[in-house]
Amino acid sequence: MNSEEEFYDAVTGFDSDNSSGDFSEANHKVAEMLDLDPHQSNRTGKHNGETEIQENGIKRHRTSLPAPMFSRSDFSVWSILKKCIGLELSKITMPIVFNEPLSFLQRITEYMEHIYLINKACSHADPLERMQAVAAFAVSAVASQWERTGKPFNPLLGETYELTREDLGFRFISEQVSHHPPISAFYSEGLNKDFIFHGSIYPKLKFWGKSIEAEPRGTITLELLKHNEAYTWTNPTCCVHNVIIGKLWLEQYGMVEIVNHSTGDKCVLNFKPCGLFGKELHRVEGYIQDKNRKKLCVIYGKWTECLWCTDPTTYETYKKNEKRGGEQKKLKPSEDVIKSENDEADDMPEVQDTVQFIPGSKLLWRINCRPPNSSQMYNFTSFAVSLNELEKGMEAILAPTDCRLRPDIRNMENGNMDVASKEKERLEEKQRAARKERAKDEVEWHTRWFHQGTNPYTGTSDWLYSGGYFDRNFSDCPDIY
Repeated sequence: MNSEEEFYDAVTGFDSDNSSGDFSEANHKVAEMLDLDPHQSNRTGKHNGETEIQENGIKRHRTSLPAPMFSRSDFSVWSILKKCIGLELSKITMPIVFNEPLSFLQRITEYMEHIYLINKACSHADPLERMQAVAAFAVSAVASQWERTGKPFNPLLGETYELTREDLGFRFISEQVSHHPPISAFYSEGLNKDFIFHGSIYPKLKFWGKSIEAEPRGTITLELLKHNEAYTWTNPTCCVHNVIIGKLWLEQYGMVEIVNHSTGDKCVLNFKPCGLFGKELHRVEGYIQDKNRKKLCVIYGKWTECLWCTDPTTYETYKKNEKRGGEQKKLKPSEDVIKSENDEADDMPEVQDTVQFIPGSKLLWRINCRPPNSSQMYNFTSFAVSLNELEKGMEAILAPTDCRLRPDIRNMENGNMDVASKEKERLEEKQRAARKERAKDEVEWHTRWFHQGTNPYTGTSDWLYSGGYFDRNFSDCPDIY
């Protein structure tokens, strides 16, 4: 076992140990229960988690968690790590206080927060505009990680999560298909049969002493059915700083290439590392080119804020003028900056001014505002707050493997940290015992909703949806909780 296997979701910390069915009545019930508009992110809700009724009679989700997050100030990651020098990273067990009350499968579902960008891509007749919308969606998919330094729970083998949003026009299913190495597969489709979005995720983890770097593995695929187009890409690398000492902060960096396999167009996005002075923190720059490598437009912005596009000539002219102005006021590194290179903690650079608008640019995407009490809710977005809500009657509809039914996550969300910790240990031990029993009987694990295959567009190994989940026949689901 290598260290990356157990640390796939450590993008925010450390580890502890083709459906074609009709949209059924059961789906309608789930959609009614999961009816939250993420754009109305400044609403205030009941703190007891009860769902409110709008004037038009449509249910909407809670806007607060049942209990505020537990303080991490009394816990030191280093106090645990220093006892584990020389051991495999996979042997390190972190207190539950460093988690957030969501499974990694639910974290993946947050890709869908800005689903309107897929709808926009479907509606455009121009392939360039479609690529612009897809690029904005790819950037928006990582935006919810901003300031999210809590670690999502590792999914148990066979764990699932579903989300149906009739108001937003999609349904989503994910499954933990492998434990060693940890792999999470997901599939989403438009209720109007206009798109399919699917992929599998298994990051490679690197521990650098003061930080953890999650290098993404796995292909993300978006199919626009009306246009007979398929786009593929891989997410940028995520790095969490100060895992030993200091305030946790994260950044995304690396090159992301989005390929339109039908037209040959390509979008290349550079998620920039913050650099010494922090000038590039959160910045994204890139371009769209056609199959002949001719640049069609330039894209710029921040993955924490917004994304714009403009024509290449305008962009180059602006950058030249900006460079001339910058040369007149070059800065010498101050003593504080030089000293910071040797500090024990990598302090987060001061966030620079907002994205500088280039006249004539077109806005592609802007991040949703977070709830006023987000800092007391693990820095969740409004969309994230709704993901683990369990209303009366839902247990009869959901698969018994759904994340919402996990007792450790549920207790943590409710503020019962001691019970949550004990339940987490119990579930992990149950999973280990089941694995040993299978090994003893020489029985292989069989996934329920996905199968291993080949991505039809990239030719690489992938986990593909087998179909049938929304028929809701859960009789042969494993007992994992």
